Amino acid sequence: MTSDRSPSPAGADLPGPRGPATPYRMTVTTALPHAEAVALADAQLASWLKQEGCEEPPPTPGAALGAPPAAERLRLGERVLLDRDQGPLRGGPGAGRYDRRRLRTPAPHGTRQLTLTVATDPGGPTWVRLEAETHSTGSGVRTPCRVPVPELARTLLPLLDAADGPAAVHSAPRVITADEVDDLIDELCDPERRLPTVVASVPVNLPVEHWVEEVVRPLCRQLPGLATAYVLDPGARTGFNVALEYHSVYGGAVRTYLPEVDPASRQDGARHPVLARGRIEQDLRRAAGLLAREPRRLAADQPLPPPLAAVPVLRVPPPQLRPAAGPPVGPPAEPAALAREEQQDRAEQQARADELERVRHTLRLERRDRAQSRDGHEGRLRTGARSALSGRHCTGPTALPGAAPTTSGTGPTIVGRLAAQPGEWPDKPETFTELLARLGEFSLLTFTGDQKNALALDGLQCAGAGWARLAWDGLTALQEYAEAAVRGAAGGDFKQWCERTPDGCHRFPPRKAVRGESRTVFSHTKWKRERMLPVPECVDASRRAFMGAHLRIGGGRTAPRLHYLDDCSGSGRIYVGYIGLHLTNTRTN
Repeated sequence: MTSDRSPSPAGADLPGPRGPATPYRMTVTTALPHAEAVALADAQLASWLKQEGCEEPPPTPGAALGAPPAAERLRLGERVLLDRDQGPLRGGPGAGRYDRRRLRTPAPHGTRQLTLTVATDPGGPTWVRLEAETHSTGSGVRTPCRVPVPELARTLLPLLDAADGPAAVHSAPRVITADEVDDLIDELCDPERRLPTVVASVPVNLPVEHWVEEVVRPLCRQLPGLATAYVLDPGARTGFNVALEYHSVYGGAVRTYLPEVDPASRQDGARHPVLARGRIEQDLRRAAGLLAREPRRLAADQPLPPPLAAVPVLRVPPPQLRPAAGPPVGPPAEPAALAREEQQDRAEQQARADELERVRHTLRLERRDRAQSRDGHEGRLRTGARSALSGRHCTGPTALPGAAPTTSGTGPTIVGRLAAQPGEWPDKPETFTELLARLGEFSLLTFTGDQKNALALDGLQCAGAGWARLAWDGLTALQEYAEAAVRGAAGGDFKQWCERTPDGCHRFPPRKAVRGESRTVFSHTKWKRERMLPVPECVDASRRAFMGAHLRIGGGRTAPRLHYLDDCSGSGRIYVGYIGLHLTNTRTN
């Protein structure tokens, strides 16, 4: 029961076999009473089965009697099975109740499975969870990389008036005006929010309606039930970006805001991925797959809310066996023994489900602890920066909180890395071992390369004792440039930044900042391959990108190099893919 109208996922046109398709999981709440939500879901499920030429399932036998029925299995067509069960939640009397439907239908090379669960705690909302997955026969044939959004999800969301915490969950993106910006920001910061929120911006030269219909709607086709989507109109964009200076989105880009947004944290901004306009327009179908990747991951990793976690494992009644022709072979199985085996199987399944839920909770707590540790480190850096900057102020629109801006200059604030002023900041690293250990101080730089190449330089310090310090200078300047670039205030690329470094910012020699490699290097297959360095999937689906831009971190044309990719206009970061000896070119052996 999946939608045929959803765009093919990213990579669906690639040849070769694939592994299991990524399941679809939707978890929302509704204000409807439990019985109404179940009846509505049953009606939609029966309608779809009728359209597919299957028999309509009979009414739930226990509904009219007011007593929970036993689990039942219905055969509604060739290889079409519907399992239904309902009953009290685990946890004793008064813990609430649940209803569940599991539908299995044939797929070209396996079986499609759709599971709908409705659970309610006394005094709480009604929780609805919809899961769609594909079980392959293992024949090695090509299968889609992800299960499409079920059509049942698209029809149920508006009928249920589905919600995620206090926010409504829409099946299509909604345009936000200037008057609604505060409500959107409250939604992003709401601690009860479980689903990601996708916010799209509109290019300044295009009408909102055109961009929404031609780009945003197709882009968000794979998001119903996995995320809520909004589009900022021109008036809303300004207010939104002013209020969320570390989490801004503009220029036709689309940003995914994960739960627990901290608008005051610069480092938290790096946690919420940005999909650049150029990547969207280059391949809309692939971009839609990239946009849905993080919501799918979050849906799989999120712990279940307590009512859904208290739903017992599905108990399917054993099939009724026909009596065998002829005399029985061996003694008949005792009913008590069969019951004990079935109970033992259910206990093992329940133990595995509970263990999976404990793992999800543990991972969530670990992520939260890391975030709190990161924010505490950032706060200490800000405190040290304010102390060090007494008598010397940062300038520009991103000055530190509490630091008075000057009346001239456009330099960004110096946060999350160390400057070169003796007595104001800690010393620069003397070795690459120390440099790599302190890379976390650069909030907008991500090192994706192999550390061994950089560590090998420590054994060559006799050739250049200042390599590590010069590399630190370059990283410091890149951080300052990135802070300005993500806000459109850099005034050009990094080379131009070095040529016209704003007052108050760290200066890096312009002659040591190289925009790209020569045409000879770019056209040489082997040399170009050396410079295809690792990047996250949000930057390139292949996880590789050509990094021709580099810094010379030593004297001479064959001295060590630092290669990087400036993606400030996309993901809002700079990726350092290589620190080490000069890569192969016409001047190296």
